Amino acid sequence: MREHAVVIAGGGPTGLMLACELALAGVDVAIVERRESPDLIGARAGGLHARTIEVFDQRGIGDRFVALGTRHPAVLFHSHLVPLEIGDFPTRRNFTLGLRQNHIERVLSEWAGELAVPIERGREVTGFAQDDDGVDVALSDGQRLRALYLVGCDGGRSIVRKAAGIEFVGWDPTRSWLIAEAETSDQPEWGFRQDDAGIYAIGKVEDGERVRLVLTERQLGTEREPTLRDVSERLVAVYGTDFGIHSPVWISRFTDMTRQAVTYRKQRVLLAGDAAHVHPPMGGQGLNIGVQDAVNLGWKLAQLVKQTSPDSLLDTYQAERHPVAARVLRNTMAHVALSRTDARSKALHEIVSELLRMDEPRRKFAAMMSGLDLHYDLGDGHPLLGRRMPDLDLVTTNGPLRVFALLHQARPVLLNLGEPGSLDIAGWGDRVQLVDADYAGAWELPALGTVAAPGAVLVRPDGYVAWVGDRSRSGLAEALTKWFGAPGASRDRA
Repeated sequence: MREHAVVIAGGGPTGLMLACELALAGVDVAIVERRESPDLIGARAGGLHARTIEVFDQRGIGDRFVALGTRHPAVLFHSHLVPLEIGDFPTRRNFTLGLRQNHIERVLSEWAGELAVPIERGREVTGFAQDDDGVDVALSDGQRLRALYLVGCDGGRSIVRKAAGIEFVGWDPTRSWLIAEAETSDQPEWGFRQDDAGIYAIGKVEDGERVRLVLTERQLGTEREPTLRDVSERLVAVYGTDFGIHSPVWISRFTDMTRQAVTYRKQRVLLAGDAAHVHPPMGGQGLNIGVQDAVNLGWKLAQLVKQTSPDSLLDTYQAERHPVAARVLRNTMAHVALSRTDARSKALHEIVSELLRMDEPRRKFAAMMSGLDLHYDLGDGHPLLGRRMPDLDLVTTNGPLRVFALLHQARPVLLNLGEPGSLDIAGWGDRVQLVDADYAGAWELPALGTVAAPGAVLVRPDGYVAWVGDRSRSGLAEALTKWFGAPGASRDRA
C-alpha cells in the first residue's frame, strides 16, 4: 500500500490548487483523477474574479492567467442587469478575466508539474476507511492508498462526501437550461432573447467555427441526458428554426439546484469546492470560491501534517469557508429569481437595476461578486483584521517590494511598518517571515474605503490579516500561537 501525507480526490481547479498549496509547504500530496486526459469536454467555468487572480498573484502565477484571458472592467450580478464597474476598486486586478476552465486547469496542471505533484489519472476514489492514525483509500482499479488525510475535491456528486455520510442540504431544482456547443448551417440570431419561459443566448465560440448556446427549458429536465434533438426542438420552439444545428461537440444541462455540505470535515476526511457546495453558475462564482477554499485549507492542513499546530486549527476552515459558500448560494438563488420573465419578476428586475445604478450599492455588490470584500470574523479591532491584505508597494532595506511577493512560497509574514527592529518573533522564526518596511500611501479597502494605517500586520499564507498592531505588541504572541503553532513547535512528518 503506497502512502502519502494527503490524498486529494479530484484534479479540477480546486484539487490542483490544494495540491500545489500543500506541495509549497513540503507536504507529500497526490491527486487521484478519474479523467484519463487533462482535456475538458464542455463549457464549465468561464472566468476568474479579481480576488481569485489576486490569490494567484500571491503565488507568483497570476500573470500566466491574465496573459491568456480577456479583461472585462465589471462584474454582473445578473446577466441582464447593469454591469457593476470595478475599475475604481483599490486592487491591481480591477477586472474580471474571461478565461475558459480548460485553460485555467492547464495552467494549474503545469504549476503542479513544476512542484512535482503526482496526478494519478484514469482512476477514482471509490471509498475509504479511517482510523485514529489515517485513512485507507480504495481506488477504482483495486489499488489502495494510505494517507494521513483525504480531501474530496470530486465535484457535486462527490463520492467522498457520500462515503463520509455528510449531509448535503439545500433546495431541489426548479428550472433547467440546455447548454451546447455545435455547428450550424444557417447563421443564428446572436445575443439574447427572452419569452415568458425564460432567457436564451447564442454566441460564437473563440475559433468562430461553432456556436455556444444556452436555452431555458420550459419544463424541468433532469430525467435523462440531453440530446441534439432536445436542443433542436427547443430552438424551433423559441426561434422558429434550429438554424441547421449539427455536429455537436458537447451537450449538457444545468439546473438551479442549490446545496451545501452540513460540515466540511469528518475526522480525517475533508471537502472543498463543488464537493462542499453546488449552486447555479450565475455570476461565475463556483470555480472561484473552490480555489479559495483550497488556499484557506492548504496551509492549515500542512501545519497539522507537520505537527506544528493542533487539530483545532482545522475547525477554522469550516468556520471561515462555510459562511462564504452560504452567501454564494443565497446570491445565486437571487440571480435565478431575477432571471424569471413573468410580469412580477420583471418589476423586481427593474427596481433592482435602478438600485444597482447607485454608487454605494454598486460598490457593495461588486465587492461581493468579485470576492474583494471577504471578511473572516477574527474578532473586533482594526478594519484590516480578517480581510485581504492589499498588495502594497513597500520600501525595504533590500529595495522596493510588493506585499504579494512575500507570499509566493505560502509562508506567513509579519510586516513591521514602525521602528525597524522593534518586533521580535523568536520561537516562530522558522515559520514566519519578519520584514521591516515603509509604506507612505493610503490604506484603501474595497467597499470600505480608506482605513487608518497600522503599525504592523501579521498576514497568513492565504493573504488574510490575522493581527494588526500599533506601537505595542499586544496580542501578537497569541495570534502567532493560534495560527502558526506554539513557539519552537516544529516536528516535520510531511
